[in-house]
Amino acid sequence: MTDTVILWFRQDLRLNDLPALQAASRDGQQVLPIYILDEDAPGEWSMGGASRWWLHHSLTALGADIRSLGGKLIFRRGNALSILREVCEANNAQTVYCSRRYEPWASQEEETLHGALGSDGIKFKRFPGSLLHEPGSVLTQGGGPFKVFTPFWRACRRVESAPPVAKSQSSWSDYAQSDALSQWQLLPENPDWAGSWLDHWTPGESGAQERLHAFLDDAVSRYADERDLPAVDATSRMSAHLHHGEISPRQIWAMCEQKKLELPHSDTAVNKFQAEIGWREFSYHLLHFFPEIPDSPFKKNFRGFPWQADDKRLGAWQQGQTGYPIVDAGMRELWATGIMHNRVRMVVASFLCKHLLQHWRHGEDWFWDTLVDADLASNGCSWQWVAGSGADAAPYFRIFNPVTQGEKFDKQGMYVRRWVPEIAGLPNKYLHKPWEAPDGVLDEAGITLGEDYPQPIVDHREARQAALDAYEQIRLSAATSS
Repeated sequence: MTDTVILWFRQDLRLNDLPALQAASRDGQQVLPIYILDEDAPGEWSMGGASRWWLHHSLTALGADIRSLGGKLIFRRGNALSILREVCEANNAQTVYCSRRYEPWASQEEETLHGALGSDGIKFKRFPGSLLHEPGSVLTQGGGPFKVFTPFWRACRRVESAPPVAKSQSSWSDYAQSDALSQWQLLPENPDWAGSWLDHWTPGESGAQERLHAFLDDAVSRYADERDLPAVDATSRMSAHLHHGEISPRQIWAMCEQKKLELPHSDTAVNKFQAEIGWREFSYHLLHFFPEIPDSPFKKNFRGFPWQADDKRLGAWQQGQTGYPIVDAGMRELWATGIMHNRVRMVVASFLCKHLLQHWRHGEDWFWDTLVDADLASNGCSWQWVAGSGADAAPYFRIFNPVTQGEKFDKQGMYVRRWVPEIAGLPNKYLHKPWEAPDGVLDEAGITLGEDYPQPIVDHREARQAALDAYEQIRLSAATSS
């Protein structure tokens, strides 16, 4: 048994159900907890602004939790290998514990660390904890990766996931030198575009637990029926907590199973919610086997898709100024809160790719910078799903009509009126298609289209046909080449 061991926090910012912490506490007399901000290792996938905001508050919460137990979370910025070597040497530590990550760059980093630290006589031990099933543990009967969600999830349900591990009783060491978290300047300044975000979020392990309990005690019973209604609080809003590792999927799963025992009639709704955890698993499964997914189309024929680069159209979409209220409401919600309702995400993504014919990478990049739950696996796979180029993707001819989507899922207009207040005075009949409102109706609502609110950036029917023509072009190209 060594005197001090290193616990390297990564995307696992919690103390409960943390196998790496359990092992470190068992093997060492003292555990030195450290978080390293290495902004070079991820390359182009370095954290976006919204993720940095969340990270600051999550680390603040984790530091406070460790401090309440008599320890101190060490903050260091720079190359992970150099810092781990330095900290191990300064504290005579011979083992580093951490949780696995699954992004391609992170997996490569772990292999490098394992070899480099091993050459120094330092053990590098990795543990699961971010997924229900480790990538590669659920395979087809032929031993290959699943490419379709339903059989993948069916196979997952046949495999019992490990239960959460108990919280460890740890003795903490704080010998290492530490940065001040404020030095990292993770929070935005001039302007502070996240100034009101703490009204919407409570980053940290306690916030994650509180949010999950609130969801399972109330909204989960309505989840199956109301999850597609953006004006209704019927979703879990757990994605950012999951992404930053403030709660584990195993904890969520166990609490869901307990809920089904307590309320048997809730099975359908809870199962539907658990299937969303399954989509996250599927995304990481795909990223593991197909690491190019964030960068290039899964379906190779889409490499020749005739995208039409247009900065003006892209800017209108980013700013919520397309003239389609449900699209603009979603983009403004994203900017104001760091999140967007999942149904609306599909609508705005379809609009960008299929109405505006902008490359899905532009949408992926924008979400990466503006979402508090920006996740490499889920973000890349979801954008490719909408574009039609991904695994188990939406068919190319599924082109969401933003008007009918708004009328179906925001029937009373509560969501649009909240985020697009300049047209709030319109009656429901015209709220999702203000360009069809008679002049008298527009006058009564105090709206001049083109001034108070933009005219539609594209005509739906024309844009739909252009998209179908583009998809037909690559279909014919694929048929010819084969």
